[in-house]
Amino acid sequence: MLKKQYLEDKKTCNVTFSIDHGAAEAAETISLVGDFNDWDNAANPMKRIKSGGFSTTLKLPCGDSYQFRYVIDGSIWENDADADGYVPSPFGSDNSVVEVPTQ
Repeated sequence: MLKKQYLEDKKTCNVTFSIDHGAAEAAETISLVGDFNDWDNAANPMKRIKSGGFSTTLKLPCGDSYQFRYVIDGSIWENDADADGYVPSPFGSDNSVVEVPTQ
């Protein structure tokens, strides 16, 4: 799930990325990877939340779209079912997309 909160400067948006407890309940770790962090599995580890899912929030510049995926336990790559869209990846699957338009 994606939640967007635009900041007062209207140049930046806090985007909260969440994966629900159903998809995450057996996971030990989940990381957020994407073109905003060079697909680095260690850059944005997600934290387990009270509901049993995982969540993290990033500040992203407005006026662009970003490809991303979740990496579960270091090896399982998952998309976000509530992404703004999907694009083909060079690996034969799709990447999730989050749109952060200028306000």
